[in-house]
Amino acid sequence: MAQLQSQQVVLEAKGLVKYFPVYTKGIVLKKRVGSVHAVDGVSFQIREGETLALVGESGCGKTTTAKVILNLEAPDAGQAFFEGKEIYSTLKRGTTAEKLALRRSMQLVFQNPYGSLDPRMTVYDILSEPFEIHRHVPKSEWKERVYELLRMVGLEEYHAERYPHEFSGGQRQRICIARALAVDPKFIVADEPVSSLDVSIRAQILNLLMDLQKQKNLSYLYISHDLSSVRQISHRVAVMYLGEIVEEAPTDELFARPVHPYTQALMSAVPIPDPETKVQRIILPGEVPSPINPPPACRFHPRCPYATDICREKKPEWEKIGPDHFVSCHHWRKFF
Repeated sequence: MAQLQSQQVVLEAKGLVKYFPVYTKGIVLKKRVGSVHAVDGVSFQIREGETLALVGESGCGKTTTAKVILNLEAPDAGQAFFEGKEIYSTLKRGTTAEKLALRRSMQLVFQNPYGSLDPRMTVYDILSEPFEIHRHVPKSEWKERVYELLRMVGLEEYHAERYPHEFSGGQRQRICIARALAVDPKFIVADEPVSSLDVSIRAQILNLLMDLQKQKNLSYLYISHDLSSVRQISHRVAVMYLGEIVEEAPTDELFARPVHPYTQALMSAVPIPDPETKVQRIILPGEVPSPINPPPACRFHPRCPYATDICREKKPEWEKIGPDHFVSCHHWRKFF
């Protein structure tokens, strides 16, 4: 993936925290017995025209992080800024015009193209609904604008009169992308947009997202556990484990030289299309700890083959170890 020329920050997250309460079973009397530490102090930046991939095992907090940024889940702590404006205060205390403008600037492409489209609405109704809500396009221009969106994502004008059940999974995801583009956003969260699609269709959707990024200078937060697609589409990668980001680096550098032991284990699982090449898989012992009661200090230490006493006693610092390369590990010097 080529390096970016622009350095302007579009979105910034600072110390985001989101806990979900856990209660005892009961209909009337419920007692809170703990919290799920879904997101715990997550910080990152996304520049103009850049794709930041957020990767990690299922349940590590990737989707919750995206929902917190978009304020679909209210954060318990931390801040998020879009083009220098604090998102949560704007959505809470801003004028209606400011709120709508911010919502238009940030959009979401859902993981499941089968569940994210209303089966009772035609494609025309789906794509024109944002115009009705935001009123940024005159009604006389709705039809041509819908046709333009369909052409933009590789569909035909006559598809506007069809219903979602008449399309394949790849076509539905194109409709979802067109819906996100209907309000001319600057930032899009793509939450595992190709995970439910066939391999051949995945490449088409990834190429579409990359082409749209070049045309419109879009910024993406790309959430996935498919490292092959991450390598194709992203400029930088942030690796998440149990609610925390443990490493962040430019894509090519992270794949060539992963530093954190968890990142190394993830990279060793990427299949290589060469039967002659032998890869030493890193098998992590045990299971992922419960996010209700995460391990103290370094959260990865119960599964880390290099863990020492300091890993169990002290939380590692977030350190810069190279140009745009950061890691949270006491023993990173062993691997760098």
